[in-house]
Amino acid sequence: MDILIRPADPTEYEELGEITAQAYLQDGLLTFGESDWYLGELRDVAKRASTSEVLVATQGDELLGGVTYVPSPGPMTDLARTGEAEIRMLAVGRPARGRGAGEALVRACIDRARNAERTGIVLSTQPSMHGAHRIYERLGFRRAPERDWHPIPEDPDFTLLTYELTL
Repeated sequence: MDILIRPADPTEYEELGEITAQAYLQDGLLTFGESDWYLGELRDVAKRASTSEVLVATQGDELLGGVTYVPSPGPMTDLARTGEAEIRMLAVGRPARGRGAGEALVRACIDRARNAERTGIVLSTQPSMHGAHRIYERLGFRRAPERDWHPIPEDPDFTLLTYELTL
């Protein structure tokens, strides 16, 4: 059965928020674990959907994961410059990994950026997200170390790596 990528339905926001939060927690990606402030952001799909496009990957009736596609600089932007789109909060639940959902979600974001005539697409990733890095590199993204950044002032050693794709 094929993976379908489509806009998230508001009835899926809670489930997608939990899939996203659990993916980050289970993979050890939150500096402060269960007490990390970012956990609330990961769960708040409605907030993201109010200013960006939230896409989901489904297979049959199963929600596999999702991503936030930010079409241009705005409230959800971390890195995008004028003309660029941004990918945020890509997550696939552990039981669904290895089926191609993550790559399909990234491809959908690239397609949207191309169709919107964006000049490029950027994203942040943690150094330990090796599986995601492989997807990005396979799809043509390149590291942009000059755009790496430190989102947590209290933890200057926490660095997010930047990948970009010129369209």
